[in-house]
Amino acid sequence: MGQSRDYTAIAVVERVESAGEWSAATFTYARAVVQRLRFLERVELGTPYPEVVERVVKVTRSSALAGRCHLIVDGTGVGRPVVDLLRVAKPGCLVMPAVITSGQRESLCDGYYGIPKRDLIVGLQVLLQQGNLHIAGGLKYGPALAAEMAAMEVRVSSAGREQFGAWREGTHDDLVFAVALACWAAKRMRPEESGEAKNRLPGG
Repeated sequence: MGQSRDYTAIAVVERVESAGEWSAATFTYARAVVQRLRFLERVELGTPYPEVVERVVKVTRSSALAGRCHLIVDGTGVGRPVVDLLRVAKPGCLVMPAVITSGQRESLCDGYYGIPKRDLIVGLQVLLQQGNLHIAGGLKYGPALAAEMAAMEVRVSSAGREQFGAWREGTHDDLVFAVALACWAAKRMRPEESGEAKNRLPGG
């Protein structure tokens, strides 16, 4: 979430399961899981939060997503009031607020998932390196996403902690973190006993 200086970004990631290679040891096909970035958008700088919420709800209620998605929202800093607005707006899906932290472990407190920034960035890098994140061609903000990924750097603080971000002046990281959050959530989806894939996060 952003407003005056930082953009708000919206990313839609589809989790796709398919049969992988046959295993003679287990006499089954391995499960192959990939994630597909299907939609990516930047909301104009300065857009009031109610309008941001309206746009997000329009996406989640679209014919392609209605009743078939979960919404993970960055509630770090100014994002918390927007989480409340989203819940009131009834996006038609489960709202999963998250806070990006500088810690080392994931957590769940007061309904907010605490996600280390390192986990988000490294997780995204691993998906790309393994070919498990497919980015749809023709995305308007695809080139901007690639530029943000290239600008991501790691610094080590005086306390010895890794800090990830786009440090160069004039660079943004909204698209990277929108995609990384979506991928983080999608990796935690699992098939239910009924055999249907249902989105869940730990503790959800």
